[in-house]
Amino acid sequence: MLRNGRPGLIGLAARTAVVTGTANAMGNRAANRRAQQQQETQQQQLLQQQAWEAQQAQQQQMQQQQMQQAQQQAPPPAAPAGGVDLTAELMKLADLRTQGLLTDDEFAAAKAKLLA
Repeated sequence: MLRNGRPGLIGLAARTAVVTGTANAMGNRAANRRAQQQQETQQQQLLQQQAWEAQQAQQQQMQQQQMQQAQQQAPPPAAPAGGVDLTAELMKLADLRTQGLLTDDEFAAAKAKLLA
């Protein structure tokens, strides 16, 4: 028997089930796409982070090598002649001059002798 007009209870339930199922499928599909895009984005960020860290490590290693080369090429610091501390000796000469025990000419001569 055919009915004209509104669908019956079973037809209404079937239509609702189809609409709900389609909506759920589309929602799940969109969620899966978002999850996949997020995963790809995270992988790209991880690769970029690893590349950056590798670059930083390489630069640090190069700097260390340059410092080692500079240290190897640099001459050793000159030891004071005869173990004399120039600063202390100059301070003593300055004190003697301020006390009046040395003239300016004597101070200049002694200073030149120390620095030579």
